[in-house]
Amino acid sequence: MRAETPETPASPVRPALAERKRVSVLGATGSVGASTLDLIGRAPGAFEVVALTAHGNVEALAELALRHRAKLAVVADAGRYGALKQRLQGSGIAVAAGPNGLIEAALLPADCVMAAIVGAAGLHPTMAAAIQAIAGADPADIERIVLTASGGPFRTFSLEQLQRVTPEQALRHPNWSMGRKITVDSATLMNKGLELIEAHHLFAIPPDEIDVLVHPQSVVHGLVEFRDGSVVAQMGPPDMRIPIAHCLAWPRRLDGPAPRLDLAKLRELSFETPDTARFPALALARRALATGGAAPTVLNAADEIAVGEFIAGRIGFPAITALVEATLDAAAARGLLAEPANVDGALAVDHIARSLASALLPEIAAKSS
Repeated sequence: MRAETPETPASPVRPALAERKRVSVLGATGSVGASTLDLIGRAPGAFEVVALTAHGNVEALAELALRHRAKLAVVADAGRYGALKQRLQGSGIAVAAGPNGLIEAALLPADCVMAAIVGAAGLHPTMAAAIQAIAGADPADIERIVLTASGGPFRTFSLEQLQRVTPEQALRHPNWSMGRKITVDSATLMNKGLELIEAHHLFAIPPDEIDVLVHPQSVVHGLVEFRDGSVVAQMGPPDMRIPIAHCLAWPRRLDGPAPRLDLAKLRELSFETPDTARFPALALARRALATGGAAPTVLNAADEIAVGEFIAGRIGFPAITALVEATLDAAAARGLLAEPANVDGALAVDHIARSLASALLPEIAAKSS
């Protein structure tokens, strides 16, 4: 199954909300942003689009802003401001650009903000939009959270086979349709390492109470084990519109367009422990979380550099985690892992970590060739 199913009917759904919700989408032209706007478009009258942003795709951003009658459209690339303004001239839609424009979009009054900007570029606007508390079970009742990973396209590959994989192979995910960065992170399992760090901070759960299981069918997306022995699993087909719809309509439900889950046809669900010898990214993420301070920021920054170099064909697949590990080591040796005082401090660490990773590239590339 793919995240975007061509056979999915495009018929409108019945609004399930008592009143219209105001929604802003940061990163409207990416896969998560597109899924969000697909749901909004299927529920006419249920949502009001406040702001839409994109990195530099002015044509797609303008078309989406006009279609959804957004109040504000923002292009992150300030050099594309004139082109966006020209395309939206006379529409009544406000236009902005650059980092300040992204923050302006995030700060506009909204009931929901979809933060779908990839990587550190989304940190400032996401923090500006952090207006909701996370509700859930009493943490004292939770014994363990289990994150599930599909295992990516190389789940059964040997170490020798992993040395020879190509970017094209890594970008062919067996279950999900996602952006290039997260698809490669899924292949290395770094995406689960980052989710592990997120889960610790979002839910105040100790790291040793968060586990990861490889689940190749991508039907069970997470499990919570309680102190009485019961386990609650979130299940559904691999379609990002399902969790997005849950967030958009909370505490009610939308009539979602995702394909329905047929367990009888699926027949079996399998789970296995991640192999950190073949996929060391998970171990690196746990190390960064245990180290604390700026280590997770360094981990993320180095991974963004490494994945970009792999997609460009300049380093091999195993070199992705090798570069991340070397960058963590270099940052620790230079005393750069102190806790940032604020968002600007975190972005400064991100910048330094990217510079370190770039400086280490020739050595890592030589070792992996």
